[in-house]
Amino acid sequence: MRLSHIASFAALALASGPAAVAAPADPPIVRVRLDTPYGPIVLALEARRAPKTVANFMGYVDDRRFDGMSFYRSARNRSAPTYGFIQGGIRTDARRILPPFPLETTAMTGIRHVDGTISMARRAEAGSAGGNFFITVGPMPSMDARGGYPGYAAFGHVVSGMPVIKRILALPTGGGMGGQLLLRPIRLIAARRLNGTPRPTGLVKPWLVKTKPAAPPARK
Repeated sequence: MRLSHIASFAALALASGPAAVAAPADPPIVRVRLDTPYGPIVLALEARRAPKTVANFMGYVDDRRFDGMSFYRSARNRSAPTYGFIQGGIRTDARRILPPFPLETTAMTGIRHVDGTISMARRAEAGSAGGNFFITVGPMPSMDARGGYPGYAAFGHVVSGMPVIKRILALPTGGGMGGQLLLRPIRLIAARRLNGTPRPTGLVKPWLVKTKPAAPPARK
């Protein structure tokens, strides 16, 4: 091979730079622990069956966007009050919200709303889920997709901690959301990944930025 050809190959290699290293994929089941004053809740999330929904949730976990937030809603079944769901997350804290993502329906994933299912809370718009989620106590097939109704994005289930969830479900409620807001929200102390490689989003965390107090007015 001529030296000119060798030099050309070398120049091409330098120009292209090092090969891109793909980010490690999550394992098929990602485990997460939610710490509360009543004890931990451990979740198993279906990363293979609901990849977009799990990736969104893990963005909040790996960025620690859930830390210091709360479980703020208890929606009890009126005829069977030991059943229903609890809801938690960032609530309306716009400083912590991540970009929207497509709705993965139960028809797409095959994950149904059975006892101990974790699913994404959302507004009426199908793609409006973000930093809020709910956990069911008892089966709730009404939240599954059917016909033209998209339902909600179930993406995992509770491994341990159902007594904690049932205790929160039984707490006194009132006020907004049809009287379902907890009178005393339960703090979500921390949310931590238990397996796989953490992948923080790298986005700005404005809730951590401390503003300097205003300087006192100058004396005349």
